[in-house]
Amino acid sequence: MNNPPRLHDFVLAFTRLVDTAAHDEARMLEQGRPLLAALIAHDDWLPAAFAAPHPDRYQQYLLHCDPHARFSVLSFVWGPGQATPVHDHTVWGMVGVLRGAEQCEEFAPPAGCGPLAATGSHHLPAGAIDVVSPRVGDIHRVSNASPGAVSVSIHVYGADIGRIARHVYDPVSGAASRFVSGYTNIATPDAGQPLPGSGCCV
Repeated sequence: MNNPPRLHDFVLAFTRLVDTAAHDEARMLEQGRPLLAALIAHDDWLPAAFAAPHPDRYQQYLLHCDPHARFSVLSFVWGPGQATPVHDHTVWGMVGVLRGAEQCEEFAPPAGCGPLAATGSHHLPAGAIDVVSPRVGDIHRVSNASPGAVSVSIHVYGADIGRIARHVYDPVSGAASRFVSGYTNIATPDAGQPLPGSGCCV
């Protein structure tokens, strides 16, 4: 890491966007995408502590949370072979791949009982950006697509994502279970303020 101000500058720019467009999801995604793209175009700003993998599960590190919980910025770190369960977000989100690659499998919302319907799958190399929301598609499963290597992605969500109730889904039965993810870390790199951390994600 030799340019930590990049995260600070991103947060300032995103805060200005939220100040004017917090209630306009389409505008947030449209104008937020180039801000995230500029951040992940450089791999020289993320502290090593927030890119550390765990041998058993992916890690969800909080980098910044807006004081009014209008958005949060996270790094997700994936060890070889690691993946999320099928889950939703309930708010808009953007995912930018900083290192390695990810595979995203998408699902339709459950309609009664029965298996979830897969709606597609796509590969996200470094530099790619994906979006989620209940409006554009919100249920997916993400996995590390870099065999034998660690992948890192930067996520921006329209809430304090680690503290809101969301759902994981059984892809066979379609059953949904409520969860609150928490964060791996208890302090952020930008402010160092203690936060409740669960030590786990989904």
